[in-house]
Amino acid sequence: MPKSFRWILVAALSGFLFGFDTVVISGANLPIKELWSTSPFFHGFFIMSMALWGTVLGALFGSYPTNKLGRKKTLTWIGFFFLISALGSALAVDPYTFSFFRFVGGVAVGVSSIAAPIYISEISTSENRGRLGVLYQFSLVFGILIAFFSNYLLTGFQGSSDWRWMLGVEAIPALMYLLLTLYIPDTPRWQIIFQKDDSAALKTLNQIYGDGQQADSVLKQIKTADSTAGNQEKLMNNSNRKTLLLAFLISFFNQLSGINFILYYAPEILEMAGFATRASLFNSVLIGLTNIVFTFLGLMLIDKLGRKQLLIMGSLGYIFSLSGVSMAFYFQTDPQWIALFIFAFIASHAVGQGSVIWVFISEIFPNRIRAKGQSFGAGVHWVFAALITLVGPSVIAIFKANPWPIFSFFALMMVLQLIFSIFTVPETKGKSLEEINSIINKD
Repeated sequence: MPKSFRWILVAALSGFLFGFDTVVISGANLPIKELWSTSPFFHGFFIMSMALWGTVLGALFGSYPTNKLGRKKTLTWIGFFFLISALGSALAVDPYTFSFFRFVGGVAVGVSSIAAPIYISEISTSENRGRLGVLYQFSLVFGILIAFFSNYLLTGFQGSSDWRWMLGVEAIPALMYLLLTLYIPDTPRWQIIFQKDDSAALKTLNQIYGDGQQADSVLKQIKTADSTAGNQEKLMNNSNRKTLLLAFLISFFNQLSGINFILYYAPEILEMAGFATRASLFNSVLIGLTNIVFTFLGLMLIDKLGRKQLLIMGSLGYIFSLSGVSMAFYFQTDPQWIALFIFAFIASHAVGQGSVIWVFISEIFPNRIRAKGQSFGAGVHWVFAALITLVGPSVIAIFKANPWPIFSFFALMMVLQLIFSIFTVPETKGKSLEEINSIINKD
């Protein structure tokens, strides 16, 4: 196994913690609601979405440590934050301390969505950047699957304290990940542009390509592209206008699909459909399994079909599945139909938006402002994720009798994403990071 692939696997493991931390709260949702008996708004803001507000903060400011400390050190700090969050959340004695430690974990998730995709994109070659970039998403959905499965297994383990075990078990992979990050190098592009260490970058490039001549060529290409850009470090300027619009829209539509709403409230949605509590948790495990299978399919296709085609395929699947969920609720059909359409929705997300978003944002910005651009795109993603999760309990309460309008709204948003994917998204497969921005600005 090439060294660079092992480095990428370590960075991708932060995606596992991202996915686990984001979704594990779904199993603790109802027990905590009963334990602390808070209002729907308090529960939505402090219990369910507090981690996402931490994620927003981490995403918006994650470019600073990623540039100043480096990609590697930032990944190490992410592991430390996940570890503290898992232990603190499990031992919390009231909703306020619980919310604080969930916020800390959210910060780690937000910074992870900046540092890890950038690390992977800058260590990869142009031929395999898509597949290796999707490893982060694959690791993320694997974390989601394990969180759902862990919640299912721990139900009934310690009675009213089950939720503490659900949250605390994350400390084990967090510690393992933290230790592994100590043995990976930083990326050649960070070493050249921010550390001014061409010799260290050349050493890393030689390990990536196994070819001294190609390593020299890539080093020169990176330096030439940076000098041509005029050392531009401002994100908000006219030359980046189209790139910023692409990052905004792909992040916006990602959350307006309803993916976080469904993942966070899956057990509750399935109970509304008519499933018993344990059956709803078991179906949540099947959701996680569907997610990982179709993410693997996305991993296999992203460098063959390209980013644009996967977005179009995913959009069509979204429209079909969300419309199906809405109609199944409206006509009050058998709950199994609702579960089936939700599985189809998860499959559509996994092979489309889920596989594409972090790869696409991490490759469309120029080297010098890549971290800031990733921060912008991830920030938009997490602001909308937090808003949707915040209003989730209130919206569910309003449409408790029949939630079909919620899914109709998400389906309409995906019609708009389909139009965006067909007419606006450029294809970036097979292009070097230094080529992509010029292609965007030419279109």
